[in-house]
Amino acid sequence: MASKIKVLVVDDSAFMRKVIADILNSDDKIEVVDTAKNGTEALEKIKSLKPDVVTLDVEMPVMDGLSCLKEIMKSGFFPVLMLSSVTKEGADSTIKALEYGAIDFITKPTNIFNIADDEKKQELIEKIKIAKNSTKIKKYLTLKDVQIRPKRDIVKSSNIKNIVAIGTSTGGPKALQEVIPKIPGDVPAAFLVVQHMPPGFTRSLAERLNAMSELTVKEAEEGDELQAGYVYIAPGDYHMLVERSLTGIIRIRLSKSPPSGGHRPSVNTMMESLSNTGMSNIIGVIMTGMGGDGSEGIKLLKSINKGFIIAQDEKSCVVYGMPKVAIQTGAVDVIAPLKNISDEIMKIIGGQK
Repeated sequence: MASKIKVLVVDDSAFMRKVIADILNSDDKIEVVDTAKNGTEALEKIKSLKPDVVTLDVEMPVMDGLSCLKEIMKSGFFPVLMLSSVTKEGADSTIKALEYGAIDFITKPTNIFNIADDEKKQELIEKIKIAKNSTKIKKYLTLKDVQIRPKRDIVKSSNIKNIVAIGTSTGGPKALQEVIPKIPGDVPAAFLVVQHMPPGFTRSLAERLNAMSELTVKEAEEGDELQAGYVYIAPGDYHMLVERSLTGIIRIRLSKSPPSGGHRPSVNTMMESLSNTGMSNIIGVIMTGMGGDGSEGIKLLKSINKGFIIAQDEKSCVVYGMPKVAIQTGAVDVIAPLKNISDEIMKIIGGQK
């Protein structure tokens, strides 16, 4: 019989420690070996208990979650799942935590008693299991200094020659940092990104990527006109669609239509909308994530628009779900490690000039 996943729960709230421990212990594959009330205590218990996964609250006294996470990652990769509030400050801190090497995060409900709801319980258990299996990609997640790049005085291209549609989920924020900042700001292409995330967090992600990139990165807004050198990230809980006018202008439309495959925003919905524009020179990119969102979308881009499709390889994925299903469709042209995806995009864009 396989050994249980050993978890250390770190939170300054005694109530939250008890509830999270009870949720995790309810699964027969997980065992909470201890709890800690701040980062300092957590570091001591990690050394002595050697858990498989740590759940780490962002906001704590003595030593907060971010400071603790940095210390954990100094000794090499370790699976950490963050617990975050839905405030702007909480979202900003969570994006930094993912940057520092956390696998993923869970949002704390505004009413903390709702943490025990069935949907939240299942999400927590599922993400613990994902975190346990993430050690194979440690070289992509260990703590690295992130370059905040001043924007150069770039003359943006006056027309869009390509649209790059990117879909990702678990591990995506970190993966996007390996792709978007490597693209030059004067590229004659617009980028559409669907990252599975709750409301509020996509804006923080966009702001962080914008600070790191020559490209202008923003959370998409209703009516945005696609421009070359811009990256538009679908807002949490909204589908991102596009419409092409008779004059060729492409605008973003946001929709609250039902989730597709359990997701809103959905990669498939975004790509299906893009396929309906009749445009060619579309590049579809499927990166790390659980499930198969995007696989139907890339088939449409391939068959209708003759698009070029790139998938992230298994070794560099936090979760090899979305790329695996995409590859199984037969529509993928190139399978690339994360570090090479920006180069593969630029090969196609460069060939269109």
